[in-house]
Amino acid sequence: MVAIEGSVVLVTGANGGLGTEFVRQALDRGAAKVYASARTPKEWGDERIVPLALDVTDPASVAAAAAAAGDVTIVVNNAGASNGARLGDTDAKALRDLFDVNLFGAIDVANAFTPALAANGGGALLNVLSVLSWIGIGDGYSATKAALWSATNTQRLELAGQGTLVSALHLGYTDTPMTAGVDAPKNDPADVVAQAYDGLAAGDFEILADDVSRLVKAGLAGPIEGLYPQLVPAGADA
Repeated sequence: MVAIEGSVVLVTGANGGLGTEFVRQALDRGAAKVYASARTPKEWGDERIVPLALDVTDPASVAAAAAAAGDVTIVVNNAGASNGARLGDTDAKALRDLFDVNLFGAIDVANAFTPALAANGGGALLNVLSVLSWIGIGDGYSATKAALWSATNTQRLELAGQGTLVSALHLGYTDTPMTAGVDAPKNDPADVVAQAYDGLAAGDFEILADDVSRLVKAGLAGPIEGLYPQLVPAGADA
């Protein structure tokens, strides 16, 4: 279990829809301080919130942020991107850029703050993933989140010895700027973040924020055609 009250929280991608909720709800739950990090940090008008410049794709920026926030006890790896990259693209630059943010950036942040978490009693690392970690319909984006899911499992094992809870948050479409062009039912970011903090407080290794995430996770135990009905030949039994 990880106490939110009295904690020092760092949120990456704090200016986005989920990020803003992570900042706000941490304070609502009694956090002593929140580092609100972003490539271009904003002023929040609250002395408990410390704006912090952090570009997760820039190792020097990550190192500087870790040096500035040595009192952190909870790290929320929320920064992410979606650029439409596809595994089949002839030019892989967009795909590499996406992996730089969604995978390597998240790993660099975790590694940079691991010593502080250990020094401050263990605390927690929360990686914001997606239901698309488990199903490939998101093409390049799915690949980056699947890779981070695997990395999260490794981090969970590696950091257990220092008392750090490593938790993964999985969610479907949520009403944030990233999904502005999606015409489908969406989660309320406030509900997702509330479940995330509840999960940390309960010591959960995995937090499934909605029915679609629970459904797809359960489907991993079945035949692959259950998740991908398009693989079933026309006229064949599913």
